[in-house]
Amino acid sequence: MSDLVSLPEIERAAERIAGVAVRTPLVPFPRDPAPAGAGGPALLVKAESLQPIGAFKLRGAYSAISSLDPEERARGVVTHSSGNHAQAVAYAARALGTKAVLVMPHTTPGVKVDACIALGAEVVYVEPTSRARAETAGKLAAAHGFTMIPPYDDARIIAGQGTTGMEIVQDRPDVDVVLVPVSGGGLIAGVSAAVKALRPEAKVIGVEPELAADARDSMAAGRPVSWGAEETGRTIADALRVQQVGDLPFAHMRAHVDGIVTVTEDEIRRTMRRLAREARLIAEPAGAVATAAYLHHREDLPEGRTYVSILSGGNVDPALFLDVLR
Repeated sequence: MSDLVSLPEIERAAERIAGVAVRTPLVPFPRDPAPAGAGGPALLVKAESLQPIGAFKLRGAYSAISSLDPEERARGVVTHSSGNHAQAVAYAARALGTKAVLVMPHTTPGVKVDACIALGAEVVYVEPTSRARAETAGKLAAAHGFTMIPPYDDARIIAGQGTTGMEIVQDRPDVDVVLVPVSGGGLIAGVSAAVKALRPEAKVIGVEPELAADARDSMAAGRPVSWGAEETGRTIADALRVQQVGDLPFAHMRAHVDGIVTVTEDEIRRTMRRLAREARLIAEPAGAVATAAYLHHREDLPEGRTYVSILSGGNVDPALFLDVLR
């Protein structure tokens, strides 16, 4: 337990990212139609799509890079990512005056790659497997002296992402259930650490696609379970195709997370459409999964009066988004 990120670490991360990351609002989502006289629970959407890079990842990336000493920054940083973390590292590196090299799968949506290049980062393409990404980034770090900025398995990253959960409880001290997308686990690790420290009675539920349910299997097995790239690659939620949660995030999940819910591809698409039409929020597929759990699997969630779903990102391919809206 001593290795888990603490609330003071999350508070220090909040100080580092202040003025860079946006303190995003909790947007009320229209309640489902209910019988006359019946009032359903409230759902608030934590709109991380409103960050400067369109995703929560800026919190962890800026927290980590801003904590480097001047010599480390001068050598540059490297990371591996399917898109949003890469863009966050590129943004933070430019803001802090350091070079960024990004190892990305060749299947990454063009809208994310173009944003990284526009921020001045160098992109290196690899096969869409976690191993290829991590190994290539490690080789580049060793060859050029770059500092590795991991996408999720790092205490500095987790502390930065945890500021999302801290803001949720500060803004809604009565929150009962927090729904969090799960990929490598950095977001849910940080959010659950913050929420449980500030409101221990609140429940934290992870959400992932049925076609990439390694976190569900990991929690059931009591250890990180890996899915193959060909399996996780089936989901529309490209940001949730990580094949296995990180070791440090999993330790946080074991300590703080109350359950995992999975959603279907159709439920993800329908939720993207409803978020756009009813809440005026653009969600990429991964960003919609937490709200999808509330809309389509309420019976699988803990009871409560106030729910918060984290809309983790809005960097959706335009063609895909148009198809979803149709």
